[in-house]
Amino acid sequence: MDDYAEHDGLGLADLVRRGQVSPVELVDAAIARIERHNPTLNAVVFSAFDEARRRAAGDLPDGPFKGVPFLIKDLGMPVAGWPNSHGSRFAREVVDEADGGLTTRYRAAGVIPLGKTNTPEYGITGTTESAHLGPCRNPWNPGHIAGGSSGGSAAAVASGMVPLAHASDGLGSIRIPAACCGLVGLKVTRDRNPNLPDGFDYALGNVVDHVVSRTVRDSAAMLDATGFPDPAAPYPPPPKSGPYLDEVGRSPGRLRIAWSSETPSGRPIDPEIQAALERVAALLKGLGHEVIERGLGIDYRALYASRGAAAASNFAAGMARLIERVGREPEEHELEPLTWATLKAGRRQTGADALRSLQETRMLNRQTLAFFEDVDVYLTPVLGTPVPEIGFIDPVNLEPKEVNRRQGRIFPFTPPFNFSGQPSLSLPLEMDASGLPIGMMFTARYADEATLFRLAGQLEKEAPWKERRPQVWG
Repeated sequence: MDDYAEHDGLGLADLVRRGQVSPVELVDAAIARIERHNPTLNAVVFSAFDEARRRAAGDLPDGPFKGVPFLIKDLGMPVAGWPNSHGSRFAREVVDEADGGLTTRYRAAGVIPLGKTNTPEYGITGTTESAHLGPCRNPWNPGHIAGGSSGGSAAAVASGMVPLAHASDGLGSIRIPAACCGLVGLKVTRDRNPNLPDGFDYALGNVVDHVVSRTVRDSAAMLDATGFPDPAAPYPPPPKSGPYLDEVGRSPGRLRIAWSSETPSGRPIDPEIQAALERVAALLKGLGHEVIERGLGIDYRALYASRGAAAASNFAAGMARLIERVGREPEEHELEPLTWATLKAGRRQTGADALRSLQETRMLNRQTLAFFEDVDVYLTPVLGTPVPEIGFIDPVNLEPKEVNRRQGRIFPFTPPFNFSGQPSLSLPLEMDASGLPIGMMFTARYADEATLFRLAGQLEKEAPWKERRPQVWG
């Protein structure tokens, strides 16, 4: 299939349904592109090509993505017989015995998993550069980062290996790589995709799973396929009015959209990013929306400080489960400096520390949620700077404080909406002067993915990105 990479996931599935191509042919096309581009990008870190070919040749569920090649992030998503290294040397021998709940839902949607994608150690950083799996590179310019922690999935989709891939987001880990690689990346509402039996360390509500994709409709259709209630889920997903795929073609109406470059530190963002933000605000105004400049105005310092004890405790608890699986404690050389420091910090917390932390964050989230009482959508960039080069945020060799200092400057916008649980979407609306994508982030009220899909569908039509091609492509 010479034109394999020109189709999105729904487009490939339509070819299968019409008998114009077989799932085996799609899998072979995906494998050929992985083998061609992965030596440059290091996006796919485990392959199961023979397994995928066997599955493609058999009976597949008649889901919306029947026969479509797919990749799964190597972080916390169990696949039977596959490694689950979390990007860490300590967990390099961990193999899952059975599919996780969301993996089962992906298979029911019809996709054919081919392997696992690169991730930083335990998904901690906004760049995919680990001591265990090595750096993942950006298809637009391999000297630059693909973002994190879903960088491998984003690089694979942006380069045309697969049309969409699994991703997860705890502080920006879907939106950041989507922005770096020129993709659509939605952080769904908390519990929209149920955690199911394997989501132990998602318990604090920060982390959600979804996909990165090249089109808005693929993101919507996959959320329709996976985001339905599970009877045993401790937190039922918020209700929705109808299929998200139907929302993509609907008019969003006249929305009240606030935009801002306000950062937690008060430091101005890069002038090129500021100019791109202002162009998008003008585009929205030209489309008939009410557009106002207004920052969140929340107490960022208090919000971020409130989360520290709970986040560290949660990491230590998750590591305790992993230690049980491995059968021993990690040695210091098996963890990167930031991971080691986080583990030690988590083990110092008391139960009272963790619960007070959760209480404080819950109350401070009221500031964020109140902002949306008279605003439909909040617009910011995803990154505060152009996409940095590989090695600038180096979790392997830099001191933890320096890693976090650099991350705070580059990724200032995404975390509040993990804390509040709101849906937040990155769209590839702009490019910088060097030819790297600039992602714009649109955040809606709690549980209101529908508005985001309607607005995204409008922007995809008015400011299309489909024809842009990275250096490493197809």
